[in-house]
Amino acid sequence: MFVPRDIQTAARAVVVSLTIALTPAIALAQSDPLPSWNDTAPKAAIVEFVEKVSKEGSPDFVPEPERIAVFDNDGTLWVEHPMYVQLAFALDRVKAEAPSHPEWATTQPFQAVLEGDMKALAAAGEKGLVELIMATHAGMTVTQFQTIVTDWIATARDPRFKKPYTELVYQPMLELLAYLRANGFKTFIVSGGGIEFMRPWTEKVYGVPPEQVVGSSIKTKFAMKDDDPTLFRLPEVNFIDDKAGKPVGIQEHIGRKPIAAFGNSDGDLEMLQWTTLADGLQFGLIVHHTDAEREYAYDRKSEFGHLDLALDAAAINKWTIVDMRADWKQIFPGN
Repeated sequence: MFVPRDIQTAARAVVVSLTIALTPAIALAQSDPLPSWNDTAPKAAIVEFVEKVSKEGSPDFVPEPERIAVFDNDGTLWVEHPMYVQLAFALDRVKAEAPSHPEWATTQPFQAVLEGDMKALAAAGEKGLVELIMATHAGMTVTQFQTIVTDWIATARDPRFKKPYTELVYQPMLELLAYLRANGFKTFIVSGGGIEFMRPWTEKVYGVPPEQVVGSSIKTKFAMKDDDPTLFRLPEVNFIDDKAGKPVGIQEHIGRKPIAAFGNSDGDLEMLQWTTLADGLQFGLIVHHTDAEREYAYDRKSEFGHLDLALDAAAINKWTIVDMRADWKQIFPGN
């Protein structure tokens, strides 16, 4: 179609004027690396820290290989109430395997799971939880366990939000992970959760590949089975990556001391101490669950995500505390 030259010129002028008018707004939108964070002190502290350690010539500059950031998972990157996600997985595994174990009907803590007696299950404590994990996470190959986890994580739904757990990750923390990586950081998950429970899905959900996941583990054994090399999961605890175990896990798996650590509970206290109580510029952050309407509100008296000693230590050590209700515009992706 023929368009007169004067009309073409006029059209170009309109396009140019619109581009000039919109450029500041576009630039502003692109310049905010943490759009789901309110413009409060935690966001400012994060940006200030990242700029200082990543800007060449800065007295606080840190070379890229040393820009290590470690993140707890439960309650820091995704929901941990009404119970840890891996515990929900273990309970479902008990129910699925119960027909093959009639003795569980009269044996604690399995009986409590099958009867839905959460009080009795809580009374079983950490020992009971370990028993459940050993019974439902072992006795199979690593590949078989990965398949079970992958199938479960794709179909399980959170009881309150009725969504897959992988949709109940924190949008602000997803942005933080991406922001750090864009500025030369290598991001690791350091969690009390099972390392093999997390590895099948962390890369897709968080952008954290399996080799950058540190977690608790049970023992595995190499064996040739029908001429195939296999790793078999044994019902024995290998390593607990929680509390004082986290610095140990960081040293054994990563081999570098982090300069930034992110957690939400007393289980992360030693990881935050190990990261921040040293020479040079470091950053520590605690996610404080204060939003009962959009997520949950809990701290010192909670069974899951107990935050007491670490909350006091944050004030002493000047760690950044994120108030979910005040500092985050949104909690989950898409809401």
